[in-house]
Amino acid sequence: MPFKQLLDELIDSVPGASGAIIADWEGEAVDHVARMDDYELRVIGAHKGIILGNLRQVMKRLQEDQLQEVVIATSNAQILILPVTQDYFLLLVTHRDAILGRALYASRRCVEELKKEIA
Repeated sequence: MPFKQLLDELIDSVPGASGAIIADWEGEAVDHVARMDDYELRVIGAHKGIILGNLRQVMKRLQEDQLQEVVIATSNAQILILPVTQDYFLLLVTHRDAILGRALYASRRCVEELKKEIA
């Protein structure tokens, strides 16, 4: 299944979702679906790639397990970041009032499908 189709399904399954992107660890977009400003979604993806890289370094120093997910909540949005592989991550942007549990569940399912596609 193409990445764009998986991202479309993710966005459709999460009320309040406004964008999803698959990016590499440098933040470069592989594919995305936006119901928000396209450029803004790509910039968010790039910046969150940097955050993930920094978190990975911290976890390595702490000899912790692999990073599972990161949730960033702002006054207007929630940003979910989930590693797909060592090289790629999924980012989902939702409205602040979106149900976080539903967004996480749908994102986790999407990650599993993405892993199958990448393998």
